[in-house]
Amino acid sequence: MGSAAKTLHLFEAYGVEMEYMIVDRDTLRVKPISDKLIYDEVGAYVSDVEFGEIAWSNELVLHVIELKTQEPASSLLGLEHSFQQHVRHINQLLEKHNAMLLPTGAHPLMNPHEETRLWLHEHNVVYEAYNRIFDCRGHGWANLQSTHLNLPFGNDEEFGKLHAAIRMVLPLIPALAASSPILDGKVSGLLDTRLEVYRHNQHKIPAIAGKVVPEAVFTKQDYEKQILQKMYSAVAPYDAEGVLQEEFLNSRGAIARFDRNAIEIRLIDIQESPLADLAVLQAVVAVMQALASERWVNIEELKKWDEHKLSDLLLRVIRSGQETIITDQEFNRCFGFECLENCTVGELWKHLVQETLELEDQPDVAYALNVILSRGCLAKRILDALGENPSEAAIKNVYAGLARCLQQGDVFIPEKPC
Repeated sequence: MGSAAKTLHLFEAYGVEMEYMIVDRDTLRVKPISDKLIYDEVGAYVSDVEFGEIAWSNELVLHVIELKTQEPASSLLGLEHSFQQHVRHINQLLEKHNAMLLPTGAHPLMNPHEETRLWLHEHNVVYEAYNRIFDCRGHGWANLQSTHLNLPFGNDEEFGKLHAAIRMVLPLIPALAASSPILDGKVSGLLDTRLEVYRHNQHKIPAIAGKVVPEAVFTKQDYEKQILQKMYSAVAPYDAEGVLQEEFLNSRGAIARFDRNAIEIRLIDIQESPLADLAVLQAVVAVMQALASERWVNIEELKKWDEHKLSDLLLRVIRSGQETIITDQEFNRCFGFECLENCTVGELWKHLVQETLELEDQPDVAYALNVILSRGCLAKRILDALGENPSEAAIKNVYAGLARCLQQGDVFIPEKPC
């Protein structure tokens, strides 16, 4: 984000990326045909297809396609319509392959050790390096779809404020966004199974993902010294060609991209439709903006929180979502939330949305966010529809319904299937 022509400052623009699975319409098995999809559109096997406001790009595996804002968007308002238009166009192209897009953070039935096919075309040298070092035939590489949010900073001071705000919100995000409660055809016991496998996928080199919540560093110099250089040194013995000596190697839940003056948030499971995704993004951004502007406490207070405490909360939210109990009243105070007794993350989010968001002119987004806050994250609603020990047929039925939600741009409610 950002360019030589214009420096983007805090919350002046937004980059959004959404990853979707491609699956068979009848069986829901993953279909490794993202390259064919791109070829059908432009007549060549390329990594990126640009349309103006929205672009498509490949990912590590051939059964995933990414939709993204081609340039930083000046506002999140209305972006769901642009993404939805491309979802429908892609589904139309996929009809000839008897395929369709499927949402959620993880395919519930995929066997990644048998079904993974890596991108083989343009710019695949990075993927080959990852596969050589880590073996990408696993859920933590081949079966995790997310929504990424890129936020700009204009200088070192703005980076410090933004990084401090983001670190505080990261542990709370799965309470809104978790959408991966099933893996290998079984209820995992976690609402955000994608994040659980994600945080372990590079355990051979712990410096790459750290504690997922980034360390308490707030200048470019400190970030490079304490995070990037340690990470580059740790991967070097496995990467003789130096292919991975880049900022993208960083796998924390939010990563600094000094090459584009932005921080990329990677913690968000993709939802059942662009409408639900933008509802989550608007809530997350509104809280981060309030924190960065020191609405409740000053930035120096936020900087005191180390990654270990924040990561402990994240792990509990990965498991229990909005029902997670917050016992640390100092944490609540950072969000202006006075809680006499232990309260839940769901109660904190209701407070934050009420305090920071005005959605009178966005009734659809308000509806989607109300469903999330009142009925639970998508993972919770999926489990409500399936029960504790669902059959494969039941799983396929619910996820086929989620695919319809994606096509229609709707919100999933168990008793009112799309």
